[in-house]
Amino acid sequence: MSSQFIFWLVIVAACVIVEIMTLGLTSIWFAAGALVAAICSLFVPYFWIQIVIFVVVSVLLLIFTKPIAVKFFKIGKFKSNAESLVGKRAIVASEIDNLKEIGEVTIQGLDWSARTEKDGVVIPKNAVVVIKRIEGVKLIVDLDESLKNVIQLEESDAMLNPEIIEEQDD
Repeated sequence: MSSQFIFWLVIVAACVIVEIMTLGLTSIWFAAGALVAAICSLFVPYFWIQIVIFVVVSVLLLIFTKPIAVKFFKIGKFKSNAESLVGKRAIVASEIDNLKEIGEVTIQGLDWSARTEKDGVVIPKNAVVVIKRIEGVKLIVDLDESLKNVIQLEESDAMLNPEIIEEQDD
């Protein structure tokens, strides 16, 4: 075995180790390029040609196959525990009113601060809501569509009485 072949096998091993440690799905393409260069080293004695083959194969694989592999393996698309709540239903534990800055929901046995998407809407206690998104530590919710005809939403007291807003601003 030539020293160039062994050199390329060491590069393959190093790239694979880096990929295992980082799981970034980047260095694996360079490992493949080094493997092709290692095979070429058995037939092409010029090291500079092997380097060109390594670079070209690695870059082509990186450009054309990484997006497919990322989509297939869903790299970087795992939801955190909190993000997995989006789209689920929760029970309103205390009245939700954005203008009064109050409201809590209970989901999976945990209490979360909650706000509605629109100011001026009050969602009463024990209503069922759907989690639309998460902003910081607050769940942004909306009344469950299937219950909108059953539950009458009220206008916020602050919306009806502007003095309340002025008192809060002071």
